[in-house]
Amino acid sequence: MTLPLATARSLDAGRVPDDVETALQGRYTIKSSVTVDLNAFRLRIASNLADFDGYSFFTKFVEPGATDQPCAYEVVCVDLDEDPIDPALIEPLADRGFRADRFRGGFYLTHHFGPPAYLATRGNRIYVFGRKLDRIIWPYFAKHLLTIFAVDHDLVHLKAAAFVQPGAGATLLFGRGSGGKTVFITQACTAGAEFVSNTHVLTRDSTVYGIPSAMRVRRDRCFEEVIASGRLERHLDASEYRLDPALIFGREPRTEATIRNLCIVDYRPDRPSRFEEVDEEPFAAFLDLFAFAIGTYGLKDDVLAHLDNDFDRYGEAYAGMKRRMHELIRSARRLYINADMLDPAVRDHTLARLAE
Repeated sequence: MTLPLATARSLDAGRVPDDVETALQGRYTIKSSVTVDLNAFRLRIASNLADFDGYSFFTKFVEPGATDQPCAYEVVCVDLDEDPIDPALIEPLADRGFRADRFRGGFYLTHHFGPPAYLATRGNRIYVFGRKLDRIIWPYFAKHLLTIFAVDHDLVHLKAAAFVQPGAGATLLFGRGSGGKTVFITQACTAGAEFVSNTHVLTRDSTVYGIPSAMRVRRDRCFEEVIASGRLERHLDASEYRLDPALIFGREPRTEATIRNLCIVDYRPDRPSRFEEVDEEPFAAFLDLFAFAIGTYGLKDDVLAHLDNDFDRYGEAYAGMKRRMHELIRSARRLYINADMLDPAVRDHTLARLAE
């Protein structure tokens, strides 16, 4: 993967040092940096590693020197194997609170674990000191930043895939892990739909905004052919490959669209095929724990900390996001789908029904 990496000489142009940089000056050297375009905002990621695998989660990068839009957030990753720093120097600078304590114990978010690490938050700049930090970027920071951005801008952050059918609006896909969302969206886009997002979306009213990212796929019936072609790079885990949607589907992902369908995808070959409308209440109950980011990713403590541990602000923000999600559920067509999208006839029939 070729990234538009900033050079060491240009990394800190225009940046204002803070107390973390001042206290640890000379103890680590930033060697690489990218600016990631997440559609809703830009994120700068920097590392003291020249070859930092954490950049591979993303697909849309801003060329170094582009100044048309500032970065909303910055994450600085300092690998302590590359630049050993005495923890006694880091500890006084590190955050206090739930997430920082979990990082110290090697637990990042949901089921993601790794070596102990230190978080140091300074406004919209976050430092993380630890080891193997590439595995923290997407599992924690992307989810965290998208959620607090949604809180600050009256949006809803959902775990969902999304695509657009010509003349028929957008379909959002929700579901359990390994429920078939990636296969569903891949087959839909192969059949002519426009790709929007594979994992995260932001919504406002009936508009969905895609979050550009690489798809992580495994060798199976759906992806065997493209993996065998040699066009995909291996991802961080040996069993996974990195798929850029623009490469596979032949066009850049759609950035936004009007929502038409909300679908719970639950492919179970041992059960009868289903394409059924779902009432609002059970649909909302599913999304509460499988799609609503604060609950799905266990980010309640992070949002509370972001709002200065203010109960009133937290209650207002949480209730507002839940209300907006329920308004979306109420306004769209709600479906439960169990369909073998690798069967061309089933795929075409399912997509036709979605486009009705």
